Amino acid sequence: MVKSVSRALDIITLVSSKRDGLGVTEIANQIDINKSSVYRILSTMAQYGYIEQDRETGRYKLGYKFLEVSSKLLESIDLRTEAKPYLQELENETNEVIHLVVYDQGEVVYIEKLEGNETLRMHSKVGKRAPMHCTSVGKAILAHLPSSVVLDILERKGMPTHTDKTITNKDDFLKELIQVKQKGYALDLEENEYGIICIAVPIFDHLGKVVAAVSISGPTIRMKDERLEHLQVRMKYIGGQISARLGYK
Repeated sequence: MVKSVSRALDIITLVSSKRDGLGVTEIANQIDINKSSVYRILSTMAQYGYIEQDRETGRYKLGYKFLEVSSKLLESIDLRTEAKPYLQELENETNEVIHLVVYDQGEVVYIEKLEGNETLRMHSKVGKRAPMHCTSVGKAILAHLPSSVVLDILERKGMPTHTDKTITNKDDFLKELIQVKQKGYALDLEENEYGIICIAVPIFDHLGKVVAAVSISGPTIRMKDERLEHLQVRMKYIGGQISARLGYK
């Protein structure tokens, strides 16, 4: 390691933890560096805009250069790229079909599909659109959208029957969305395709906005209650990891 760089990063981490900033003496005491070294590092970072000194208090805070850099990072993040390693983890662990979808104009769009090793015939494919009211990914997203948006989608798209298990009553569906949000995951219990059960979790971006969902799909014979109970824990973890990669806290 380059010692001066390491010290600079330690100082950045320390300063970022205090909203009101820190003085040179406080920083020196907390990371065991002499005050003159701390001052030189702070002065150098201030020249580049990464650190700013409050003229009234003399304390040092993070500079706005960090916002510029972080915004460029967030703009460069590609959802598929960031999610792919986690989708592959799920595929390797479950051998089932894994989907990644995004929300677009009242529907979900499949942007990634991993087939797994088990045989399962599904209508889904990358680039295809699907309804939201009868898919686990759709429910996972809808549960975190404003109620006005949800009602608008249901009004425009309707709630057509795909199987005899599709929820077509609006009040019942809205109650289910409340449960989905509370539980942190959504289920499709043969509501879109006969013989297929899916479990999905939402993905959030750096603004806390739901932007996507990831799901596991399998046949009813393999997706029993006990397995779903186990998968929901794993899925919520994976959803959290992907969201974190997008800047969500």
